[in-house]
Amino acid sequence: MIADTTVITLNKGRDAHLARLLEGLGRGPHPAECIVVEMGRAPAPLPACGFPIRRIVLDSDGLPLARARNAGRRAAATARLVFLDVDCIPSADLVDSLSRDLAEADGLVCCEIRYLPAGAVADGWTEGALRAAGHPHPVRHFPEAGLARTDNPGLFWSLAFGVRAATFDRIGGFDEAFDGYGAEDTDLAFRADALGVPVLLSAGGQAFHQHHLACDPPLQHFSDIVRNGRRFHARHGIWPMDGWLDAFARLGLIGEGWRDGLVVIRPPRAEEIAAARVPADRPF
Repeated sequence: MIADTTVITLNKGRDAHLARLLEGLGRGPHPAECIVVEMGRAPAPLPACGFPIRRIVLDSDGLPLARARNAGRRAAATARLVFLDVDCIPSADLVDSLSRDLAEADGLVCCEIRYLPAGAVADGWTEGALRAAGHPHPVRHFPEAGLARTDNPGLFWSLAFGVRAATFDRIGGFDEAFDGYGAEDTDLAFRADALGVPVLLSAGGQAFHQHHLACDPPLQHFSDIVRNGRRFHARHGIWPMDGWLDAFARLGLIGEGWRDGLVVIRPPRAEEIAAARVPADRPF
């Protein structure tokens, strides 16, 4: 058991994904505890695991991601935290690797994510098969050994990362005014950078992102992205998620001059959301 490390994950109707995450955790050195924060729903029974699992239920609609992650941190009693999105299966060495990284370096430590196409995960899955099927994201480059610092806090993604509990508290956790999807993790990284807390990319451990329905651009989260983008810009003076906002402008949802003032023209139509769905054979 990794006695000084807690895993925190969030769930909203992704029980099958959660079961695979827990299965992955069970294949490596066990964390002291896994805290599952359920967002506004009654939890379904969990599979038997060889390590403690604690569930917290937030009475909330929507996707209160920032609030849910902060609730998970408050429930944790260990010095090191590993945040893992519910649709990610950890490699057997992921938690141990991130915990050892945090013993050596103070920062937001990210591991590599390999994105899986539909059908890649089934009963009897092996880590080798997931690694072979998974695709690394082209914008993040991980070192062959050890840790590499990036000066671009925008490369911090909250899918799978480790942080010292004291450092998380010093940063102030996630800003809960970012309600719903988008920019809450980038905001955390920018505030960390302002305090001298670096984003570190680790060579150790991987997380395998399980395929699910998604849109490119994420039109289903249009209102959240606009609202959270405005908040981020007001605080940091730059626009996050600019590729998505450009796509919204091309669709006529926001004004073309959004960088000088984001004006909503109309929300996306149902047929536009359906047309933006990512094909099953695309990993992202």
